[in-house]
Amino acid sequence: MRHRQVFLTLLLAMLSVPDVAESQIEISSRASSIQVGGRAHAQYAASSVGDADNDFFLRRVRLIADITLNDFVTARVQPDFARGKIALQDVYVRLGSSSKFRVWVGQFKRAFDIFELSSSTDLSIIERDARVEGISECSGVSGICSYSRLTEKLKYAERDQGIKIDGSSGHMSYQFTLTNGTGINVSDENDAKSYSGRLSLAASDKVTFSAQVGVHDYLFPLVDTRTERGVDMKTARGIAWGADLEFGTWRDGAHIQASVIRGDNWKSLDSNQNEATFLTTQIVASYYSEKSGRLAGIEPLLRLSFGDPDTAVGKNAGTVVTPGLMFYLQGKSKIGANLDVYSPQSGDTALSFKVQTYLYF
Repeated sequence: MRHRQVFLTLLLAMLSVPDVAESQIEISSRASSIQVGGRAHAQYAASSVGDADNDFFLRRVRLIADITLNDFVTARVQPDFARGKIALQDVYVRLGSSSKFRVWVGQFKRAFDIFELSSSTDLSIIERDARVEGISECSGVSGICSYSRLTEKLKYAERDQGIKIDGSSGHMSYQFTLTNGTGINVSDENDAKSYSGRLSLAASDKVTFSAQVGVHDYLFPLVDTRTERGVDMKTARGIAWGADLEFGTWRDGAHIQASVIRGDNWKSLDSNQNEATFLTTQIVASYYSEKSGRLAGIEPLLRLSFGDPDTAVGKNAGTVVTPGLMFYLQGKSKIGANLDVYSPQSGDTALSFKVQTYLYF
């Protein structure tokens, strides 16, 4: 009941959100200027799986402080308070006065996946991994076999701690990250590091092609064949690579993001204890129609996602189809609904219906 009351309160607040909510609050500190903003996403998720929970919950509750020391040094601190826990998201210092070359130090998203690098305040899909409560069957990564489930759980995408270099010049832009490889708010587990790189070419104002590669380091136990017990830990590396295409921009007519990724599923080993090879692809298409009055816009969307955790094994892949609709109240404040339809190659189709409010301030 408490979650339902919070959900309805946020919904009513969004319906009356004033114009000032579109701009961040700017304050001055002892040595810098600070812009304060944030987001609150409240979700209801229902699954067709019999023993799954249908739940109201706070998906994201984040405050963002963008700090400017001077024209060379900026920073961001972004804690998340969702589900009654505090977890740091983006926390970094960025050095550079030119867009051609900048250095980031701290915690940020790896330079890899277009859907991960796109903000949750922009994405039309409610959950990147199209999770379906009660389904946990995808080899190595659990859950369902979807695009973002594979890239996130295999730690090629998402946030990590380390150093990032990025920049742009003309039609070209690039990103490179060197990180611990252990993920968000987790200390390194060995002396090795993970790295990823992304290169983008803007063919026109509306079309951008990108290619990316990621190398993830991880520990696995060496096994004594006589006792079949782990006797030591060894560092190994998984590699993934891919390409993506983006057509259009957010909230401006047609917008398409499409990507294909192939790589090592280091969480799933074959009969010879070798890494499996995964393959995944996804396309999300939407169309934003501007409106007037209290409703700023309407955006229907469709996602098609395919994930195969081990290409050498038959009938273990899955497909996700997600129709959805977003109602924009103002700027990035909106209300959306998605129906994630998951169809495994072997097994029954399962559904997840999600409704989420997005308060952006």
